[in-house]
Amino acid sequence: MSSMFMIGEISRLFQIDIRTLRYYDEIQLFTPALVDEQTGYRYYAIEQFERLNTILYLKALNIPLKEIKRFIDNRSIDDVLALLKEQQSRTEEKIRELEQIHKKIHQRIHQIEAVSSAEELGKIREVQLPDRMIIVLKQRIHSSDNLEMWIRMLENNNRLKSSVFLGQVGLMISLSSLRERKFDEYDAIFLFMEPGGDDGADTAAQLLPRHKYLTVRFAGTHADAAPHYDTLLKYVREQDYTLAGDALEITYIDYGLTQDPSKFVTEIQLPVISN
Repeated sequence: MSSMFMIGEISRLFQIDIRTLRYYDEIQLFTPALVDEQTGYRYYAIEQFERLNTILYLKALNIPLKEIKRFIDNRSIDDVLALLKEQQSRTEEKIRELEQIHKKIHQRIHQIEAVSSAEELGKIREVQLPDRMIIVLKQRIHSSDNLEMWIRMLENNNRLKSSVFLGQVGLMISLSSLRERKFDEYDAIFLFMEPGGDDGADTAAQLLPRHKYLTVRFAGTHADAAPHYDTLLKYVREQDYTLAGDALEITYIDYGLTQDPSKFVTEIQLPVISN
């Protein structure tokens, strides 16, 4: 058996775990050339090295073992080209998915860093916000309500993935409620759709067109928002603005991101026009 190699030797030569070699034997992907009937020892021939090299090469390309086995048992140029082209297509799709994940991570980092500045809390800003797409669920919601049930309804009504919600959900106060100074009840819950993202939604998203907004961030959640509406509406009068639509209220930092309530941050966005 001088030209034969035991499983431990194959493991060291190819830097592959013995358990993996045993599994390959079990699924008949890479079986020993000889098994000693008395000892049960597995022996591999040097002629099998090329097969194992091919298996490890294709596995390194992330090709499923089932497809590797199908190819390895019936090797041909046409088959290897088909196998590689199929894996190329899967890899390109994975790259697109990873690019979307990378973009979402970048956006979330930027958002958290931007809203975490204590210096910005309580400061009224006049900003032009770009076109945004939202999914809306019309629902009367009190400021003290737990939003989880409404979020689930928004999710299920629009076939959304739960993973898209963190930092993207907001509440609306209608223009008529603003004029009546009703700040403790909301008229809708909504979700921002990330630009160019595939959030798994089967929805009729609505466009919030580019517009001028008055914004203010404050420490707290929706239950703490009412005084800040008073401040914003006072500013509207002082600057001779006119309310131009529903108010948007987004809690950027809450229990989903921190256990410290003193770090919670919510923002009100109030669309206005100049008189």
